[in-house]
Amino acid sequence: MKLYKILLAIVATAASFGLLSSAQATPITGMLNIGGTATFDTTSLATAHSATFSDAIVLGGNSGTFAGFAIGTPVVMASYTFDPSTMTNGLWSVNGFTFNLTSSVVQTPRSATFLSVSGTGIITGPAGFDATPGVWAFTSQNAGGHPHDTFSFSANTEGGAVPDGGMTLALLGAGLMGLAAFRAKFGKV
Repeated sequence: MKLYKILLAIVATAASFGLLSSAQATPITGMLNIGGTATFDTTSLATAHSATFSDAIVLGGNSGTFAGFAIGTPVVMASYTFDPSTMTNGLWSVNGFTFNLTSSVVQTPRSATFLSVSGTGIITGPAGFDATPGVWAFTSQNAGGHPHDTFSFSANTEGGAVPDGGMTLALLGAGLMGLAAFRAKFGKV
């Protein structure tokens, strides 16, 4: 009877862990496209080091978590120093989602009229969403030699398995403990 109570306690504990861990957050998935006006610290994109943004809006072609974002939705963007790379929390924010830039690299070839920067960051969302690693690309073109240029920015989430919060390991441990208890009770013949 004592073994029965031990096994019952193990099963109840494993079940309660399962109920607690089932309220996991959802990963952020897909791609978000943003466009607008960038003002650079120089008139040549070949020598520019930083940008401030205005008139930023959501563009089309979004997918995953971002698929329902309406085209033209305003986007809040922080000023950004890309050369040298600087971490920028809140590089963009829209509909409760925020992109926190962790690193960037200016792509070559770089010219007076074209700039491409890529890198990595973390996308956070409203309650219920996991912070999710992402990759991104920023491009700008300048045909007139002035400091105001259009830009495009796209962020994609990185793929990967969603962690299960340790439930698999908890169930495996409970099963092994039950097997050991069963063997200890009935293994002696």
